[in-house]
Amino acid sequence: MNIEQFQILAKSFNIIPFVKTILADMLTPVSVYTRLRKESVSSFLFESVEGNEKIGRYSFIGIQPQVTIQCKNGETEISFGNGKREVRENFFDALEELFRTFSFPKDEQLHLPRFKGGFVGFIGYDTIRFIESLPKRFENDNSVDACLSLFTFILAFDHVTQQLHIIHNIVLDDTLSLPHQFSEGTKALMEMEGKIFLNDFFNIKKKKFSANVEEMISNISKKEFEENVVRAKEYISAGDVFQVVLSQRFEIPYEGNTFQIYRALRVVNPSPYLYFLDFGETTIIGSSPEILARTENNVAEVYPIAGTRTRGKNDEDDKRIEEELRADEKENAEHIMLVDLGRNDLGKVCEKNSVNVERMKFIVRYSHVMHIASKVVGIIANRKSTVEVFKATFPAGTVSGAPKVRAMEIIDELEKSKRGMYAGAVGYFDFSGAMDTCIAIRTIFASKNKLCIQAGAGIVADSIPEKEFFETVNKAKALVKAIELANEL
Repeated sequence: MNIEQFQILAKSFNIIPFVKTILADMLTPVSVYTRLRKESVSSFLFESVEGNEKIGRYSFIGIQPQVTIQCKNGETEISFGNGKREVRENFFDALEELFRTFSFPKDEQLHLPRFKGGFVGFIGYDTIRFIESLPKRFENDNSVDACLSLFTFILAFDHVTQQLHIIHNIVLDDTLSLPHQFSEGTKALMEMEGKIFLNDFFNIKKKKFSANVEEMISNISKKEFEENVVRAKEYISAGDVFQVVLSQRFEIPYEGNTFQIYRALRVVNPSPYLYFLDFGETTIIGSSPEILARTENNVAEVYPIAGTRTRGKNDEDDKRIEEELRADEKENAEHIMLVDLGRNDLGKVCEKNSVNVERMKFIVRYSHVMHIASKVVGIIANRKSTVEVFKATFPAGTVSGAPKVRAMEIIDELEKSKRGMYAGAVGYFDFSGAMDTCIAIRTIFASKNKLCIQAGAGIVADSIPEKEFFETVNKAKALVKAIELANEL
């Protein structure tokens, strides 16, 4: 981009991307992120080890936040790079306001990856209280309920072309001349390229990590959990809900560099959504298999997943297990219920009669398990924003239950702690209108030298309490295994 092109864009937009594309066949997202994260007070790494072309083609790194929206103790604060801070009442209203504030060039003018600039981060389960009228049972615990940032630098790895797009997004400053901002933007882009290619990766001091998983404790006893399952089944028998998801939280003390957990997790439990978000006082490390909601080209998508089996020893074994899963009446009934819930959610924000099940009950295989999945799509209605699509689908039925609001009321009654990050969402909201979010399951939340793991089980009419308890324990095991491996790195 030259100065003339920059000045033309500046007439219509207040965020201008400077872009350089380089060959990246000798770079990896992990090595580049390890090198660059020290440059920033907060940062993120998104990868996909498994998945189809749309999910798995790109990995993204973000550093140097210039605008951050954070929710803590029920209060939403927007902070800007110049030190300015503003307080808002509703997190989602504030996010909508930010998207109205900023303008970004259209995709056809840039020829860039699906995500090139926007807000990235996590939205915890308890932000549902900004959407639905649910009672507030738990006291404020000073934890961050949601945090999204607009990052100055986005590094997009294209694993098909073996290229790296270095994107430097400048928020225009009315107090500075355009030539000055163009010069500074160009200079910063060149400096970033130099940092990426520094030959210091193997000289970077590897910070150790240690955690004793034998010190892991739960927030609920086995007896209490099983009593909650019985109570949930009573609500189901009374007709309040068809299903409700109950969870327990495990905590492990730790010291050191939590990025070692991420390195271990991507080996132990590769998934379509792998993420490491370092947001200062809060770190999120996850390996989620499940999309919450996605938007692109005015189409909204959800992918309900219900029905799980452990992978077989070989292809023949896989096929046998797959047929068993397809024939399981309980798994199929639960899946159809969640598909209907997905249709209803999209129906709130999509054009009439546009919502349909594009693919029904197909099997997806991951490294250790296979699931029944379906794809539900709809055309986003006129004047409905990406944030509204997110709100309509949040939280996912697979981590709450159905009907959703009543299930969440029962969760509030029976669970012993606020869920926080668990069952929330991780992802991005692009200025183009594209959104990609996953459900925050198989995720570790690190704060104040504690690792928190939470796992749930879907309770239905014929659930066996002890079996549901051990389902939550087994779901946590992959994350515990990653923590054990991180001790050795």
